[in-house]
Amino acid sequence: MSSIGQVTLDALELVFTGDPAVWEIIGISFKTTAIAQGISLLPALGLAFALAHLDFPGRRVLVALFNSLLSVPAVVIGLTFYLLLSRQGPFGELRLLFSQPAMVIGQVALCFPILVAMQHSAFQAVELRAWETARTLGHGRFRSFWLIVREARFGIWGAVLAGYGRIIAEVGASMMLGGNILHYTRNIPTAIALETSKGEFAQGVALGFVLLLMAFSLNALLHFFQGKGHQI
Repeated sequence: MSSIGQVTLDALELVFTGDPAVWEIIGISFKTTAIAQGISLLPALGLAFALAHLDFPGRRVLVALFNSLLSVPAVVIGLTFYLLLSRQGPFGELRLLFSQPAMVIGQVALCFPILVAMQHSAFQAVELRAWETARTLGHGRFRSFWLIVREARFGIWGAVLAGYGRIIAEVGASMMLGGNILHYTRNIPTAIALETSKGEFAQGVALGFVLLLMAFSLNALLHFFQGKGHQI
């Protein structure tokens, strides 16, 4: 059997037999990305709604800013927060560098612009008259906002999935802010980079399978929600 075939079999065995090292890395990835999404979602939702349906000074500048932030490389985000959190930086006394909270901070910075930009588009697809009608019928601001969110729910879910896909697979910010520490900050992409550089391909391929499966699943769900959104 070829070496590629043997590596593939070894990788599948690591995944399906529940190898502790592999699943610990997967668990760290899921934990940090879920926390980052949870922190980002509601503030991004409120800001996206404000940018779509409220008129205030600087609104167009903010829309352009968040659209521009979509293209910022993850390594630039990582470098920026590395400088802020290092001992010589303004937040060095917090001692967050090379920790899971530092990774979450970097992932929030990557995820937040995606959520704002895509949810802004989703809210723009909902006519402002829906908000005005809800207010005319006597609904409060929160109730009216919730009705608009329900109308834009498929676009919002699409934004959530796109943001999750962005941060689960990024390596630059996680490596710089987390330090790739075993049992603590080593997540899927940083572990793949490390294991392949050492020539230990089985674990890297196993984690790659997980990322591929997740990518296909996220894309399938994203297309589903986009299709539902166009049908409304």
